Amino acid sequence: MAGRVRGTAVALVLAVAVSGCGAVSERRDDVRAATVAFEKALGERDYARMCEDLAPATAEEVEQSAGAPCAQALGEESLKPGGAVRVVDVYGNQARAVLADDTLFLSHFSAGWKIVAAGCTPRPGTPYQCQIKGG
Repeated sequence: MAGRVRGTAVALVLAVAVSGCGAVSERRDDVRAATVAFEKALGERDYARMCEDLAPATAEEVEQSAGAPCAQALGEESLKPGGAVRVVDVYGNQARAVLADDTLFLSHFSAGWKIVAAGCTPRPGTPYQCQIKGG
């Protein structure tokens, strides 16, 4: 009986571990997809679509800083496509996507993963410096 209980417990732990990995993998895939969609819109200069991909507070900050609608404000930014996605890190409802020439930060909302900051470059010992970010 003890062997059967132990075997069941091990099977349960393995099932939970495997399903947990699947969830993390799916979240990484979702972040990667959101990043690729944002980068595609940037490459196509589809600023309206980029605004849809931004987190609400980020879109609001873009508009307030520029004194113009989001799409117009993004069109005036010098944000360049970041290239291929190299690394995706997911921490709960927050994520970081490291591209060849950019880093994006994302948050998970009911509508999916949204860009919180873009055009980010690392600065040793201090936070990233980002061209586009929420307030």
